[in-house]
Amino acid sequence: MRTEPPVPADALAEIRAALAGGAEPVDAPILQPLGLLLDLAGEAMRARLFLVQAEGGAEACLRPDFTVAVASRHLAGGAPSGRYFYEGPAFRASPGTAEPEEFLQMGVELFTPVTVPPVTDDAQIPCAAWLACEAGGRQDLTLWLGDVGLFAAFIAALDLAPALAARLTRVAGRPRLLHAELDRAGQPPRDAGNGAGQLAAMLSGLSEPAAAAMLEEVWALAGVEPVGGRRPAEIAARLVRRAEAAAAPALTEVQARAIADFMAISGAPKAGLDRVRALAGGRDKALEAALDLWESRLAHLQGTAPIERMRFAPALGHAFDYYDGLTFEIRSTALGPERPVAVGGRYDGLLARLGGGASARAVGCMVRPWRAFAGGEA
Repeated sequence: MRTEPPVPADALAEIRAALAGGAEPVDAPILQPLGLLLDLAGEAMRARLFLVQAEGGAEACLRPDFTVAVASRHLAGGAPSGRYFYEGPAFRASPGTAEPEEFLQMGVELFTPVTVPPVTDDAQIPCAAWLACEAGGRQDLTLWLGDVGLFAAFIAALDLAPALAARLTRVAGRPRLLHAELDRAGQPPRDAGNGAGQLAAMLSGLSEPAAAAMLEEVWALAGVEPVGGRRPAEIAARLVRRAEAAAAPALTEVQARAIADFMAISGAPKAGLDRVRALAGGRDKALEAALDLWESRLAHLQGTAPIERMRFAPALGHAFDYYDGLTFEIRSTALGPERPVAVGGRYDGLLARLGGGASARAVGCMVRPWRAFAGGEA
């Protein structure tokens, strides 16, 4: 396993100070449940996880990230709000290599009641990440901003079939799946075809418990032993979504072109917001409200990060697809877009998926100190 060199103590302390102020220090178990992470990030994430399994036990993975564990801890504590700082090793396979990597992560997660407007927090967390990255000494940083929620509002403004709109929104942060939808523009609905597709179509008309029971019965008849820690209900739900996607009408070529143009937006924030307005025709009130919120976010952000160092790419997504609002990355010109120095965003929906209902908001970030350090990764 490849391990990063240590960051000098004085530089590490400067990076830490920018994140840790006013936050409660927390830790998370090194071993994390594989099934939960795959449910949140999709099966494509499996290739980037370091898997472990005791004989006869459920599969787990070495901690790839702290967010889910910290969110679970916050929910278990029952507090209406909280700010938490973490620091420790994370483990992930690098894209394009078979060798896992151990690297130091620092981050902060902020939880507030739904009654608190999100705009200030949406600026506060990227600003903390920016200050931490600057503290490392790099002079070539750029703050990239995106918004999964803005994509959803843009899709809603296109008046698509509900099943198609829901699918596009669900895959907003997963470019491969989104481009697959764009590629089939103008085509008829897909046939269920193979056995998996036919099974998905059969399950789609059942309730969740009935679909899970049928799936278990099929496994028993076929002598199949499921692996990966996924529950039958989770697998059935994914198969049902596959059936719905196959049956949904495709985008028209005009709709696909509008979405592709939205995905291609990348540049100065003000020009990007104007481009979104132009693509939607300025007719949708919900989208206009979302764009107005972005104007407010930018006003808050400019107090820390220079506007000339910001870029707006609304389709910006991350490997973990639990982000449902603001997304951001801090990039170094020397390292390029594939090796961001910091990433983060808003993930209100994750709290509900973890059993916390819809009573809280959440936004956070992660910084890679070795990348932030001017004498570090090159």
